[in-house]
Amino acid sequence: MLSFVDTSGAYPGIGAEERGQAEAIAVSIQTMIDLATPILVTVIGEGGSGGALAIGVGDRVFMLRYSVYSVISPEGCAGILWNDGQKAEVAASALKMTAPDLLGLGIIDAIVEEPRGGAHRDTDEAARLLGETLERAIDELRSVPVQMLVDARYQKFRSIGVFQSC
Repeated sequence: MLSFVDTSGAYPGIGAEERGQAEAIAVSIQTMIDLATPILVTVIGEGGSGGALAIGVGDRVFMLRYSVYSVISPEGCAGILWNDGQKAEVAASALKMTAPDLLGLGIIDAIVEEPRGGAHRDTDEAARLLGETLERAIDELRSVPVQMLVDARYQKFRSIGVFQSC
């Protein structure tokens, strides 16, 4: 299964919560964890909030070089922490939402390079580069027993954000 993430996220309003948005996100995450097939996820633009988390569970998670992936937007974070959306740049830095940051933290598995100027400047080349990455991952996962994939996927996502002291 391939999942391409490009969403600013789920709307955090009261109405959305009254209609069960959080439960829908949780059910989607659990469903993706339990799927008995290899799953490759690629953040191709903005991967924001619960909307991205709901479709972002995979055996391999990739990001295009200039995409972003975070549990909250920088503006939303700045508004919560400092009651000042103008501090979004400070929040963005603290959120570690870039592909290099997330690779270093072990949240994603690889960065997919983009053509000069970004994927939107040369979509054919961007598709070729992404295709190569996905083909390698499919070849790698093809020989792994499905139950091992499911178990490893569960452990991978349970370990995100786990704090360990020295």
